[in-house]
Amino acid sequence: MRYFTFVFFILFSISSFSQILNVESLRRVTDTTGWSGSAAIDFTLQRSVNDFFIVANDIHVQYKLTKHLFLLKNQLRFVKIEGENFSNNGITHLRYNYKWKPKITWEAFVQGQYNKVSKIDLRLLVGTGPRFKLSKLENYKFHLGTLIMYEHEELADGSATSRGFRGSTYFSFSMYPNNIFSFISTTYFQPLFSDIGDYRIASESSMGVKAFKNFTLKVTYLFTYDSDPAEDIQNSQYRFATGILYTFN
Repeated sequence: MRYFTFVFFILFSISSFSQILNVESLRRVTDTTGWSGSAAIDFTLQRSVNDFFIVANDIHVQYKLTKHLFLLKNQLRFVKIEGENFSNNGITHLRYNYKWKPKITWEAFVQGQYNKVSKIDLRLLVGTGPRFKLSKLENYKFHLGTLIMYEHEELADGSATSRGFRGSTYFSFSMYPNNIFSFISTTYFQPLFSDIGDYRIASESSMGVKAFKNFTLKVTYLFTYDSDPAEDIQNSQYRFATGILYTFN
């Protein structure tokens, strides 16, 4: 068996991407302005019983000013086994935040994604809405977001292209009891306005333990539910992942 792995930045995960991106997990906690984020590119070639080829990138960059915040997230994962594409998915998310009031921030975002496992050929989202800060403590933060978004979706099961407006309400809390431990949890609810019975739920929780400067050990659990997925796709999916996170600022 031959196994070669080339890692150019450290942020490793072998799990597939979810249908709903948890933006709360992307926000870098920093009081300083300027650039911060994380980046990784992984290549894997493996030969055992079958030949495996995996390429993945995970890039997160944010730029912060006094009242403005720009977030960019790009993920791509491609898996080929014995010449056949087994998993091919990716997501690009761009978000802008404007701090309107001390406890109110206005958000706007655009997102594009595809996911072969979930039979999503293309999903485009454009949304905006307010985000409310519910606590004053910097180490224990609670937020509520109530956004509206327009969705364009094309599925690989042969169903017609769907378009419509969805709500995107989320509640999140972030806990930083000290400089070592962190805990972040977010739950999303996204109903289709024209059919409330068509909705998605996602809940993600992650715990981090700082190993040393810029490196954090991270454990994440994600559960998603789609009331109307593509044909032959389960309503619920879950993911459990562990990894090492490298950040810069």
